[in-house]
Amino acid sequence: MGHEVSERKELQLNEAGANALVTTARQVDLSIVMPAYNESEALAANLPSVLEFCQKHGIQLIVVNDGSRDNTAQVLEQHRPHPNLTIGRHKLNRGYGGAIKSGMLAATTAYVITMDADGQHSLDDVLKLYDSARETDADMVVGRRTGSSHWYRGLGKAIIRMIAKLMMPIGVHDINSGMKLYETKLAQTYIRLCPDSMAFSDVITLIFINRRHRVVETPISVHPRHSGVSTINSMTAFETVLEIFNVVLLFNPMRIFLPMSLVLIVSGIAWGLPLVIRGNGVSVGAMLAVVSGMLFFLLGLIASQLALIRNNLR
Repeated sequence: MGHEVSERKELQLNEAGANALVTTARQVDLSIVMPAYNESEALAANLPSVLEFCQKHGIQLIVVNDGSRDNTAQVLEQHRPHPNLTIGRHKLNRGYGGAIKSGMLAATTAYVITMDADGQHSLDDVLKLYDSARETDADMVVGRRTGSSHWYRGLGKAIIRMIAKLMMPIGVHDINSGMKLYETKLAQTYIRLCPDSMAFSDVITLIFINRRHRVVETPISVHPRHSGVSTINSMTAFETVLEIFNVVLLFNPMRIFLPMSLVLIVSGIAWGLPLVIRGNGVSVGAMLAVVSGMLFFLLGLIASQLALIRNNLR
């Protein structure tokens, strides 16, 4: 009898200890948004561990099936009963940015983090970015990739960042990182200004910077893709550059119009002034350059006023 009582007490202590481990597991006010397009193999391999991580820390996982044509839907359906999983679906492919927008609008937590479905991002970095946001009171935390990548992708990123820096002051190095943490309410406000394409990552970062929100950067690790094919190509970089110009025109048009105006006016004066001094009359080309410069300046002023009105109405 005494032996049975001893065993019962020991069992109760073990159960209490197990429950204590569960209840003391770190809980965070966070959702993970994971866009998925033809990622059935990667999801089959990685989704169980991601769900286990989310359950442990009380994180909501939102996976958006962006019109996949493989078995992505079937893989997600196998895990639908999981309490930490929310599945979104697009009948047709809307693009990387479009999938993230749908996921962000479904988030109800204070913070949301974007994470690729191909298994390249580390789960340990999720809490790392969350801690960084809480410690620095940041509105966005950019995961700066430290892993190896193809040289041409590195060159493309460098060119994009150089063009962006010419347009506006940027203190963030890896603006097109796919792993970022956002304050949910701000992200839900600004996603309507972002494209549905791969340029989403760059544009939303530039918007946060332009709107004077606190944006910090934290190093993360990136693993090689084990399956599937990346959708990034040369057109992605071209679209991103166009979207950067759109963002600058939206928030600070004079960054584009003023340099063009000054170049034309100075060039026209430098070209025509020597002719005037020598008594050879006024050059038509020089006058055209000066007038064009003045027109660009006036257009910049009008665009600035329109941008101010549009932004104040948001």
